[in-house]
Parts: sequence; C-alpha cells; structure tokens
Amino acid sequence: MKDIQDTYLNHTWRWFGPDDPVRLSEIKQTGVKGIVSALHHIPCGEAWPEEEIRRRKKTIENAGFSWDIIESVNVHESIKTAAPDREAYIENYCTSLRNLAQCDIRTVCYNFMPVLDWTRTHLSYKVADGTFALRYDPVALAGFELFILKRKDAEASYTEAQIEAAQAYVKALRPKDKNTLQQTIMAGLPGTDEIFTLEEFSYYLEEYKDINAQQLKENLIYFLQKVIPVAEEYDIKMCIHPDDPPFPILGLPRVVSIEQDLQDIVSAVPSPHNGITFCTGSLGARADNDLPNMIRRLGDKIHFLHLRNVQRNDDGSFFEADHLEGSNDMFAVMKAVIDQQHQRLQKGQGNPSIPMRPDHGHQMDFDAGRPYYPGYSAVGRMRGLAELRGLEMGIRKAMFQQ
Repeated sequence: MKDIQDTYLNHTWRWFGPDDPVRLSEIKQTGVKGIVSALHHIPCGEAWPEEEIRRRKKTIENAGFSWDIIESVNVHESIKTAAPDREAYIENYCTSLRNLAQCDIRTVCYNFMPVLDWTRTHLSYKVADGTFALRYDPVALAGFELFILKRKDAEASYTEAQIEAAQAYVKALRPKDKNTLQQTIMAGLPGTDEIFTLEEFSYYLEEYKDINAQQLKENLIYFLQKVIPVAEEYDIKMCIHPDDPPFPILGLPRVVSIEQDLQDIVSAVPSPHNGITFCTGSLGARADNDLPNMIRRLGDKIHFLHLRNVQRNDDGSFFEADHLEGSNDMFAVMKAVIDQQHQRLQKGQGNPSIPMRPDHGHQMDFDAGRPYYPGYSAVGRMRGLAELRGLEMGIRKAMFQQ
C-alpha cells in the first residue's frame, strides 16, 4: 500500500492575482506548491488572451509555484439565459480553453449560478472564539428582498410569519447596517470590487423571471455539449462548482445543489473531462447531502476539492465553521477521498493526487486591518490547511501502515 500512502492530495491555495492582499511570498510559507487563480481583470464573457495567461503564469512560476487550477472562467449570463448572443460567448469560452491549454493549464473550475457567484448576508459574524466568519441568515435575506430591493411578487415566496420577521429585522437595522446588508448580498464576482446597484440587480433578476430550474439545467447542458468536445480535444478537465447556498434564493433557480443535480450534469454529457468541484461547504449547507457517500458514488468525476465546513442551524441559517468542526463530518469526508484515490490507483487512472484547497477561513486577529476578499484571509486559511493536512496524514497512516 506504499503508493497510496505516499500519494497525498495536491495542496493548493487560491490567489486573486497581483491585487490580492495575500502575497505570493506569504503563500510560499504555507507549504503549498500549487496556485488556484484567474484573470479577474478580463471582463466576464471575453476570451482570455494567451499572452495574458502567460504573463500571470510567469508571475506564479517565478514565485516558486505551479498554476494548477483556473478558478474561474466565468460563464456569461447570456449563456445561462439562452439569450440570442450566447453562441458568441460560448465561442469566446472555447477560445479561453484553447489558450489555457497552449499554456499547459488543464483544470478549469466554473459555476452556473444565476447573477451572483455566492451569497451571504454577513461577512463578519463573530463566533465563540472571537474570530469572524461568513454567515447566511434567511431572515436577513428576506428583509433585503422584500423591504430593500422590493422584488416584484417576492411575497409569494414567504409565509406571513416570515414576512413579519423580515420586516422586523429591517426596521431594527441602523442605516449603516442596512447599507452593509445590501452591499454584502449584491457583491459581484470574486476578485472584483463590483457591487450592483438596486436598479442593476433588479434588471438581472428580471432576466430570469421566465426561467425555471429545468430550463436553466437545459441551458447548462447545451453549454456543456458545446464546450466539452473542446475540453476533450485539449485535455482539459472541466469541474462545475455547486450552488452557494444550495437552494433557490431571490426567485432564482438552482441546478447544482444536490447529488441528483451532479449526477444529471455528468450523465448528460458523458466524458472524463466533464466533472465536479466537490465543495464540502456549499453542498454541506444542506443536511440532506450525504457528503461521504456522494464522494463514493460520484467517484472519478471529482476533479477538484474545496474543503471547508459550515454550522447549520434549525432556523435555516448557517455560518462558516472551523474546518474540522461544524455540521459535516470532515473525518468521514477525508476518508472517502482517500478511498477514492486508492480506487483510482487500483484502476490505473493516472495521477490520483486530487487537487484541493482550504476554502474560506475565519478572520483572526493576525489578519485584522488587511483588505482581504471575504473568506480569504491568510492566517485563517492557513489554520484550515494545517488542520486538513494533519487529518489527511492521520487517516492515511492509520489506513495503510497497520
């Protein structure tokens, strides 16, 4: 069993580029070898020029890393809504994939969430040890939707009791806190400072008023039917990220939230290049997602791992917990991952060292005062990485050194 014992996960770190407050020299001290990054300065929908990719790759490699994962080549809204111009945006996407392959970067994480990349209501929720975490509160979201955004017909999505609770929540907010809630929910794509106005946000939501989950899934499959042949030709692994949170919000459909969604996606366009980013935090926000068994059943479709934990509460809220705490059994998750690696080795499926990164992290006192992207503080993530490494080593040695 020496092979699997020595085949650790490929530990990586998300870096948002030259504007990231966490410097590559600091990341070097965490011990990771691979970087997860993207060209955030290229507007969504435009093709990534090869020279821009090479410039970023050179920066990463000169700092002593390999650029292992793209996160993300974002999917334009016209593709998600099947707008008349979607073919042009799909062709731009394919051009980006070809250019990435020319630069020998061959794993691409993406998502198909409408309008927003991820949604939280609080970015600085104080937990018991005094650190600050990301939090999702359905009452706060309802308050925003009903009484700040005032989305048309939104009341139909809520009970009378929920509407009353949301109204009371908003009434209790100071003007400053109301503005913070609005900006938190309407933040744009990771790695950018974009924040929608209420008018812009309402416009984008209106684009989905006639699109249900089935139609959105059909649009996703259409996209994959066009893109996966290019991924196959250039040996690129595409790995879709789950919805975050994994249930409908703001009248928007969700199609990557449960195991059946993931099975539908990989089955619709069968290919080793059509895979999954398995995010334990996003999927783990639902109690009905059995993470260890999902890993076992989805098997070699998992091309990338985001490892983090959440604490779910009975009221539907959740917050980002420490990596080894929270509602999900990270021991069972890690053991299932190592079992999957073992199966890949036995089947001769190439390099079983699945790339993973510690996802999100609490803001600790060490991180205070630096303008980190929400969830992406330095020391908080380093703590998570250290805990996950220790867990991985302990399980691996217990399994294969008996």
